[in-house]
Amino acid sequence: MYLLGIDAGGTSCKARLTDMSGRIIGQGLSGPANANSGIRNVFATMQEAYQQAMSEAKLSSSDAATICAGIGIAGIGREGAKAEMQTQPFPFRSTVIHNDAFIANMGAHSGQDGGIVIVGTGSIAIGRVKGTDVRAGGYGFPISDEGSGAYIGLQAIRITLRASDGRISHSDLTRHLFEKYHYQTHEIVGWMDKAKATDYAALAPIVLQAAETGDRHGRLITRHSANHIDSMVRSMYNAGVPRCALLGGLSASIEPWLAPDIRAELITPDGDALDGALWLAKHAEPETEKTNG
Repeated sequence: MYLLGIDAGGTSCKARLTDMSGRIIGQGLSGPANANSGIRNVFATMQEAYQQAMSEAKLSSSDAATICAGIGIAGIGREGAKAEMQTQPFPFRSTVIHNDAFIANMGAHSGQDGGIVIVGTGSIAIGRVKGTDVRAGGYGFPISDEGSGAYIGLQAIRITLRASDGRISHSDLTRHLFEKYHYQTHEIVGWMDKAKATDYAALAPIVLQAAETGDRHGRLITRHSANHIDSMVRSMYNAGVPRCALLGGLSASIEPWLAPDIRAELITPDGDALDGALWLAKHAEPETEKTNG
Protein backbone atom coordinates (compact mmCIF):
# COMPACT_ATOMS: atom_id res chain seq x y z
CA MET A 1 0.00 0.00 0.00
CA TYR A 2 1.12 3.54 -0.79
CA LEU A 3 -0.01 7.08 0.01
CA LEU A 4 -0.28 9.87 -2.56
CA GLY A 5 -0.65 13.54 -1.73
CA ILE A 6 -1.54 16.12 -4.37
CA ASP A 7 -1.53 19.89 -3.90
CA ALA A 8 -3.30 21.37 -6.94
CA GLY A 9 -2.90 25.13 -6.70
CA GLY A 10 -3.26 28.18 -8.85
CA THR A 11 0.48 28.35 -9.54
CA SER A 12 1.45 24.69 -9.80
CA CYS A 13 0.40 21.12 -9.06
CA LYS A 14 2.65 19.02 -6.84
CA ALA A 15 2.49 15.31 -6.06
CA ARG A 16 4.27 13.31 -3.36
CA LEU A 17 4.18 9.51 -3.10
CA THR A 18 5.21 7.65 0.06
CA ASP A 19 5.10 4.18 1.50
CA MET A 20 3.01 3.58 4.62
CA SER A 21 5.93 4.50 6.88
CA GLY A 22 6.08 7.98 5.33
CA ARG A 23 9.25 7.47 3.29
CA ILE A 24 9.10 9.56 0.10
CA ILE A 25 9.51 7.36 -2.98
CA GLY A 26 8.36 9.68 -5.77
CA GLN A 27 7.48 13.28 -6.55
CA GLY A 28 5.93 15.16 -9.46
CA LEU A 29 5.36 18.73 -10.60
CA SER A 30 3.08 20.16 -13.29
CA GLY A 31 1.33 23.43 -14.16
CA PRO A 32 -1.48 25.52 -12.64
CA ALA A 33 -4.50 23.53 -11.44
CA ASN A 34 -7.17 25.90 -10.16
CA ALA A 35 -10.65 24.42 -10.52
CA ASN A 36 -11.76 27.64 -12.22
CA SER A 37 -9.78 26.57 -15.30
CA GLY A 38 -12.09 23.59 -15.85
CA ILE A 39 -12.30 20.24 -14.07
CA ARG A 40 -11.01 18.20 -17.01
CA ASN A 41 -8.01 20.51 -17.35
CA VAL A 42 -7.26 20.18 -13.64
CA PHE A 43 -7.58 16.40 -13.77
CA ALA A 44 -5.15 16.23 -16.71
CA THR A 45 -2.68 18.43 -14.84
CA MET A 46 -2.93 16.23 -11.75
CA GLN A 47 -2.42 13.13 -13.89
CA GLU A 48 0.82 14.58 -15.19
CA ALA A 49 2.06 15.23 -11.66
CA TYR A 50 1.10 11.89 -10.11
CA GLN A 51 2.36 9.90 -13.09
CA GLN A 52 5.75 11.58 -12.64
CA ALA A 53 5.70 10.52 -8.98
CA MET A 54 4.73 6.95 -9.85
CA SER A 55 7.43 6.76 -12.52
CA GLU A 56 10.08 7.97 -10.07
CA ALA A 57 8.88 5.35 -7.59
CA LYS A 58 9.06 2.72 -10.35
CA LEU A 59 5.36 1.92 -10.02
CA SER A 60 3.33 0.90 -13.07
CA SER A 61 -0.23 1.89 -13.92
CA SER A 62 -1.45 -1.40 -12.46
CA ASP A 63 0.03 -0.39 -9.09
CA ALA A 64 -2.41 2.55 -8.86
CA ALA A 65 -4.92 0.22 -7.19
CA THR A 66 -2.56 0.02 -4.20
CA ILE A 67 -2.51 3.81 -3.70
CA CYS A 68 -4.67 5.85 -1.32
CA ALA A 69 -4.84 9.46 -2.54
CA GLY A 70 -5.50 12.71 -0.69
CA ILE A 71 -5.99 15.76 -2.89
CA GLY A 72 -6.34 19.48 -2.21
CA ILE A 73 -7.53 21.64 -5.11
CA ALA A 74 -7.73 25.43 -5.34
CA GLY A 75 -11.25 26.60 -6.18
CA ILE A 76 -12.89 23.21 -5.59
CA GLY A 77 -15.40 24.81 -3.22
CA ARG A 78 -17.27 26.47 -6.08
CA GLU A 79 -20.73 25.06 -6.71
CA GLY A 80 -20.64 21.73 -8.51
CA ALA A 81 -16.86 21.59 -8.86
CA LYS A 82 -16.19 18.82 -6.35
CA ALA A 83 -19.06 16.66 -7.61
CA GLU A 84 -17.73 16.94 -11.14
CA MET A 85 -14.20 16.14 -10.00
CA GLN A 86 -15.42 12.98 -8.26
CA THR A 87 -16.70 11.69 -11.62
CA GLN A 88 -13.20 11.75 -13.12
CA PRO A 89 -11.49 8.37 -13.68
CA PHE A 90 -9.15 8.27 -10.69
CA PRO A 91 -7.33 4.91 -10.75
CA PHE A 92 -6.54 4.73 -7.04
CA ARG A 93 -7.76 2.39 -4.32
CA SER A 94 -9.33 5.40 -2.58
CA THR A 95 -9.50 9.12 -3.29
CA VAL A 96 -10.35 11.98 -0.92
CA ILE A 97 -10.75 15.51 -2.28
CA HIS A 98 -10.70 18.77 -0.33
CA ASN A 99 -9.64 22.36 -0.94
CA ASP A 100 -6.01 23.40 -0.93
CA ALA A 101 -6.35 25.53 2.22
CA PHE A 102 -7.65 22.50 4.17
CA ILE A 103 -4.63 20.35 3.34
CA ALA A 104 -2.30 23.26 4.14
CA ASN A 105 -3.90 23.48 7.58
CA MET A 106 -3.67 19.74 8.15
CA GLY A 107 0.00 19.80 7.17
CA ALA A 108 0.73 22.77 9.41
CA HIS A 109 -0.64 21.00 12.49
CA SER A 110 -0.05 17.31 11.68
CA GLY A 111 -3.79 16.75 11.40
CA GLN A 112 -4.52 18.22 14.84
CA ASP A 113 -6.66 21.24 15.72
CA GLY A 114 -5.19 24.54 14.60
CA GLY A 115 -5.48 27.39 12.14
CA ILE A 116 -3.55 29.06 9.34
CA VAL A 117 -3.67 32.36 7.52
CA ILE A 118 -2.40 32.13 3.95
CA VAL A 119 -1.00 35.32 2.44
CA GLY A 120 -0.18 34.98 -1.24
CA THR A 121 -1.87 36.23 -4.38
CA GLY A 122 -5.05 35.86 -2.34
CA SER A 123 -5.65 35.44 1.39
CA ILE A 124 -7.73 33.17 3.59
CA ALA A 125 -7.90 32.06 7.21
CA ILE A 126 -8.94 28.48 7.86
CA GLY A 127 -8.96 26.39 11.00
CA ARG A 128 -10.22 23.19 12.57
CA VAL A 129 -11.63 22.91 16.10
CA LYS A 130 -12.87 19.56 17.43
CA GLY A 131 -13.75 18.32 13.96
CA THR A 132 -15.42 21.55 12.86
CA ASP A 133 -13.94 23.69 10.09
CA VAL A 134 -13.88 27.48 10.48
CA ARG A 135 -12.81 30.13 7.99
CA ALA A 136 -12.54 33.86 7.46
CA GLY A 137 -12.09 35.68 4.17
CA GLY A 138 -10.86 34.10 0.98
CA TYR A 139 -14.02 34.80 -1.01
CA GLY A 140 -12.08 35.95 -4.06
CA PHE A 141 -10.54 39.12 -5.44
CA PRO A 142 -11.58 41.94 -5.63
CA ILE A 143 -14.46 41.53 -3.17
CA SER A 144 -12.29 39.78 -0.57
CA ASP A 145 -8.71 38.48 -0.11
CA GLU A 146 -7.81 41.48 2.02
CA GLY A 147 -4.14 41.87 2.89
CA SER A 148 -3.07 39.68 -0.02
CA GLY A 149 -0.69 40.45 -2.85
CA ALA A 150 -3.61 41.28 -5.14
CA TYR A 151 -5.07 43.58 -2.49
CA ILE A 152 -1.73 45.36 -2.01
CA GLY A 153 -1.34 45.88 -5.75
CA LEU A 154 -4.88 47.22 -6.09
CA GLN A 155 -4.34 49.77 -3.31
CA ALA A 156 -1.11 50.89 -4.97
CA ILE A 157 -2.88 51.51 -8.28
CA ARG A 158 -5.67 53.42 -6.54
CA ILE A 159 -3.24 55.67 -4.69
CA THR A 160 -1.21 56.22 -7.86
CA LEU A 161 -4.34 57.41 -9.67
CA ARG A 162 -5.20 59.78 -6.84
CA ALA A 163 -1.67 61.20 -6.89
CA SER A 164 -1.72 61.51 -10.68
CA ASP A 165 -4.73 63.84 -10.67
CA GLY A 166 -3.63 65.93 -7.71
CA ARG A 167 -5.89 64.63 -4.94
CA ILE A 168 -2.81 63.64 -2.93
CA SER A 169 0.90 64.20 -3.36
CA HIS A 170 3.19 61.66 -5.02
CA SER A 171 5.79 59.54 -3.24
CA ASP A 172 8.66 57.66 -4.86
CA LEU A 173 6.41 54.59 -5.08
CA THR A 174 3.55 56.30 -6.92
CA ARG A 175 5.94 58.16 -9.22
CA HIS A 176 7.58 54.84 -10.11
CA LEU A 177 4.23 53.17 -10.81
CA PHE A 178 2.95 56.16 -12.80
CA GLU A 179 6.13 56.05 -14.87
CA LYS A 180 5.39 52.38 -15.70
CA TYR A 181 2.30 53.61 -17.50
CA HIS A 182 4.09 56.51 -19.25
CA TYR A 183 2.42 59.05 -16.95
CA GLN A 184 -0.94 58.39 -18.62
CA THR A 185 -4.01 57.56 -16.54
CA HIS A 186 -5.75 56.12 -19.59
CA GLU A 187 -2.96 53.52 -19.85
CA ILE A 188 -3.62 52.48 -16.25
CA VAL A 189 -7.35 52.19 -16.98
CA GLY A 190 -6.62 50.16 -20.11
CA TRP A 191 -4.39 47.81 -18.11
CA MET A 192 -7.08 47.51 -15.43
CA ASP A 193 -9.65 46.33 -18.00
CA LYS A 194 -7.59 43.18 -18.60
CA ALA A 195 -5.76 42.76 -15.28
CA LYS A 196 -6.30 39.68 -13.13
CA ALA A 197 -5.52 39.09 -9.47
CA THR A 198 -2.06 37.78 -10.37
CA ASP A 199 -1.30 41.00 -12.29
CA TYR A 200 -2.13 43.11 -9.25
CA ALA A 201 -0.17 40.75 -7.01
CA ALA A 202 2.91 41.22 -9.21
CA LEU A 203 3.04 44.82 -7.90
CA ALA A 204 3.08 43.75 -4.24
CA PRO A 205 6.87 43.22 -3.95
CA ILE A 206 7.41 46.77 -5.25
CA VAL A 207 5.06 48.14 -2.60
CA LEU A 208 6.58 46.09 0.22
CA GLN A 209 10.09 47.12 -0.77
CA ALA A 210 9.00 50.78 -0.79
CA ALA A 211 7.51 50.34 2.68
CA GLU A 212 10.79 48.95 3.99
CA THR A 213 12.65 52.03 2.73
CA GLY A 214 10.18 54.41 4.40
CA ASP A 215 7.98 55.43 1.47
CA ARG A 216 4.85 56.94 3.05
CA HIS A 217 2.36 55.43 0.59
CA GLY A 218 4.10 52.07 0.71
CA ARG A 219 3.99 52.07 4.49
CA LEU A 220 0.32 53.08 4.55
CA ILE A 221 -0.70 50.27 2.19
CA THR A 222 1.41 47.69 4.02
CA ARG A 223 0.09 48.71 7.45
CA HIS A 224 -3.51 48.48 6.28
CA SER A 225 -2.80 45.09 4.71
CA ALA A 226 -1.18 43.85 7.92
CA ASN A 227 -4.22 45.03 9.90
CA HIS A 228 -6.40 42.75 7.77
CA ILE A 229 -4.08 39.80 8.40
CA ASP A 230 -4.12 40.62 12.13
CA SER A 231 -7.92 40.41 12.13
CA MET A 232 -7.85 37.07 10.33
CA VAL A 233 -5.43 35.59 12.87
CA ARG A 234 -7.59 36.93 15.70
CA SER A 235 -10.68 35.38 14.12
CA MET A 236 -9.00 31.97 14.29
CA TYR A 237 -8.15 32.32 17.97
CA ASN A 238 -11.64 33.66 18.69
CA ALA A 239 -13.02 30.53 17.02
CA GLY A 240 -11.07 28.39 19.48
CA VAL A 241 -8.02 27.16 17.55
CA PRO A 242 -5.18 26.34 19.97
CA ARG A 243 -2.46 27.64 17.63
CA CYS A 244 -2.10 29.43 14.31
CA ALA A 245 0.57 29.67 11.59
CA LEU A 246 1.20 32.18 8.81
CA LEU A 247 1.75 30.67 5.35
CA GLY A 248 2.06 31.79 1.74
CA GLY A 249 4.50 33.57 -0.52
CA LEU A 250 4.08 36.97 1.17
CA SER A 251 3.94 35.72 4.76
CA ALA A 252 7.59 36.53 5.53
CA SER A 253 7.25 40.05 4.12
CA ILE A 254 4.02 40.90 5.93
CA GLU A 255 4.86 39.32 9.31
CA PRO A 256 7.12 42.18 10.55
CA TRP A 257 4.16 44.57 10.10
CA LEU A 258 1.74 42.54 12.23
CA ALA A 259 0.73 43.60 15.72
CA PRO A 260 3.25 42.50 18.39
CA ASP A 261 0.75 40.27 20.20
CA ILE A 262 -0.16 38.51 16.95
CA ARG A 263 3.48 37.91 16.03
CA ALA A 264 4.11 36.46 19.49
CA GLU A 265 1.24 33.97 19.08
CA LEU A 266 2.18 32.63 15.64
CA ILE A 267 3.82 29.21 15.50
CA THR A 268 6.12 27.50 13.01
CA PRO A 269 4.11 25.00 10.92
CA ASP A 270 4.86 21.28 11.33
CA GLY A 271 4.75 20.60 7.59
CA ASP A 272 3.47 21.74 4.21
CA ALA A 273 0.32 21.21 2.15
CA LEU A 274 1.59 17.93 0.71
CA ASP A 275 2.06 16.62 4.24
CA GLY A 276 -1.58 17.56 4.81
CA ALA A 277 -2.67 15.79 1.62
CA LEU A 278 -0.85 12.64 2.73
CA TRP A 279 -2.53 12.89 6.15
CA LEU A 280 -5.86 13.15 4.34
CA ALA A 281 -5.05 10.07 2.25
CA LYS A 282 -4.22 8.07 5.36
CA HIS A 283 -6.91 9.17 7.81
CA ALA A 284 -9.97 10.56 6.04
CA GLU A 285 -12.99 8.49 5.06
CA PRO A 286 -12.55 7.75 1.33
CA GLU A 287 -15.07 9.41 -1.01
CA THR A 288 -14.31 7.02 -3.88
CA GLU A 289 -13.00 3.52 -3.32
CA LYS A 290 -12.16 0.65 -5.63
CA THR A 291 -12.33 -2.92 -4.44
CA ASN A 292 -10.46 -5.88 -5.87
CA GLY A 293 -11.62 -9.47 -6.22
